Amino acid sequence: MKLFHRKQRQLDDQSMTKGVSLVTDYDPKSQVSEQYRTLRTNIAFSAADKQLQTLVFTSSSASEGKSTVAANVAVTFANQGLRTLLVDADTRRPTVHATFGLLNERGLVNLLTAKTELDLADYIVPTSIVKLSVLPTGPLPPNPSELLSSKRMERLIDTLAAHYDMVIFDVPPLDSVTDAQILASKVDATVLVVPYGIAQKGAVLAAKAMLEKVDANIIGAVQNRVPHDAGGYYGYGYGYGYYGYSSYKRKED
Repeated sequence: MKLFHRKQRQLDDQSMTKGVSLVTDYDPKSQVSEQYRTLRTNIAFSAADKQLQTLVFTSSSASEGKSTVAANVAVTFANQGLRTLLVDADTRRPTVHATFGLLNERGLVNLLTAKTELDLADYIVPTSIVKLSVLPTGPLPPNPSELLSSKRMERLIDTLAAHYDMVIFDVPPLDSVTDAQILASKVDATVLVVPYGIAQKGAVLAAKAMLEKVDANIIGAVQNRVPHDAGGYYGYGYGYGYYGYSSYKRKED
């Protein structure tokens, strides 16, 4: 059963086998990379009275680019000198292992299901990008929502925040499962990814309402896949726009 109606479209499984494009790593001087850095700055300054350490990226529907945005934003935080961890919490359609050329044999699921406490160092993998580490999903579980809603997940989030300056969670979209709502309710902030010309207004508003229902701290929305002729929000290229939360609410009017 779908939580809200949306047009059916074929899902893109390429990111699950080949990973996502890390333009911020292989072309850091590009305009898109600069827009990611602007996004990083907007996120960092979205909470004046509190430093954000744990952050969720999600979207209203699948194949809307939230894994690409999460991974590239993670690279920009690491490039800034922050100890950054990218956690693949999308156990239904994982991508992080493929992006960084890893086997998905162990990771988050092991940490949540082991009968005894495990050593984080055995499951978190440093990458070739200085200051950036990743935690893949590991084996795919039959009960992802139950694992993410567990007290053990809450303790893990606290532990990761104690070891890293920024922890970014790539979570499933909001249209069919509760995983994103669960994690969004446990972290410091949530960003909604909204692809230009793809995301439907009704689906995005429903996704926002679902996050608000669990008191998620939605700090903004990113509009990705903006074509050049549409005029990117920073004035150029195929890139990204960012709405702070108050601006995002005004878009509903």
